[in-house]
Amino acid sequence: MRILGPLNPVLHLPARTVRGRLAALYACLFLVSGASVLAVIQVLIVGTARSLRVQPQQLIALAIVAVFSVVLGWFVAGRVLRPLRIITMTTKRISEDNLHQRLALPGPRDELKDLADTIDELLARLQAAFDAQRNFVANASHELRTPLTLARALLQMRLRDPNTTAEEFRCTSEEVLAAGEQQERLIESLLTLARSQRGLDHHEPFDLATLASDVADAHAAAAAARGLRVDVSVSPAPAYGDPYLAERLVSNLVENAINYNARHGHVEIVVQENDRAVLQVTNTGPLVPADDIDRLLQPFQRDTLDRTGGHDGLGLGLSIVAAIAKAHGAVLDVRPEGAGGMAVTVAFPSAHSSPNGSAGANPPATKPETEIVRPDDLQANTRHQRALTED
Repeated sequence: MRILGPLNPVLHLPARTVRGRLAALYACLFLVSGASVLAVIQVLIVGTARSLRVQPQQLIALAIVAVFSVVLGWFVAGRVLRPLRIITMTTKRISEDNLHQRLALPGPRDELKDLADTIDELLARLQAAFDAQRNFVANASHELRTPLTLARALLQMRLRDPNTTAEEFRCTSEEVLAAGEQQERLIESLLTLARSQRGLDHHEPFDLATLASDVADAHAAAAAARGLRVDVSVSPAPAYGDPYLAERLVSNLVENAINYNARHGHVEIVVQENDRAVLQVTNTGPLVPADDIDRLLQPFQRDTLDRTGGHDGLGLGLSIVAAIAKAHGAVLDVRPEGAGGMAVTVAFPSAHSSPNGSAGANPPATKPETEIVRPDDLQANTRHQRALTED
């Protein structure tokens, strides 16, 4: 004997929609209202509720009210949900190829209008993210192809020349090696940028002052070769995060300060603790328009100004700094100096404010909230630190 299973999978009952539930609710309200009106009229006609008797005419009227209530409830629910249907159909048509399209829902400012505006804002952010990704891929492809094209052209030029000497082959090989080193640095920078944008996988306490001092010592020879004066003023500043990425951030800032500087200029590196571990790198150099700051924080963006002491920057330095700062929940402030150059301030989370009050504890699932470091307070603390150093 075969036992039949449940009937629900076989019957395929219609799905319960929001419009159906709203229509049932409105129909019940209309039906109760109509029945109440009929009862009140009957009481007024008869004069007392005790002598009420249900007449066939009343049942017919109640049935008509019930049918009318269902139809009216279905119509009203459709009118209420019409903006939601417009939102649903328009959103289904939007893909990565037409992210520029918006709902632009007309009507009064209500919950559905707020929902449509929120979706439009989300689409705008998605469009900006997709555009940034496309630009990044295009720029990365161009930057990766340039060293390969250069190396291939150099080798082909020497191979096609039957009179090439061994010394010329040596010079060409050195140029090809230099192009390969540039490509290697580019790939390493891209990997660092991707790792920073993914977030932190490793957290531990570190001293920002020690990192800054080590980086300054490592770049002392490059600064001296350009005739730059490097002033380092550091005090213990325990921070919390990834020491490798933090060191890369400091190194990028110092490299930019040296490369994009004026002849016989200076670089100032200040580290102090001010509720956070604060790093400030200031350099002289050509004037940088304030409108270019946001652009320079994007990948593969180089300053178009004429700079002394040429260099082969990749255009990834400040974008890596911004990504590492964001991954640490740090505050990044980049502003041009009035006499030329830039001042970059990064405020890392302090190790004293690490989770559970312990510097070695695991970080929370959510990123720390971004705080604002006021430039006036930072400058005042910097002047105070200089006075202590001079004394």
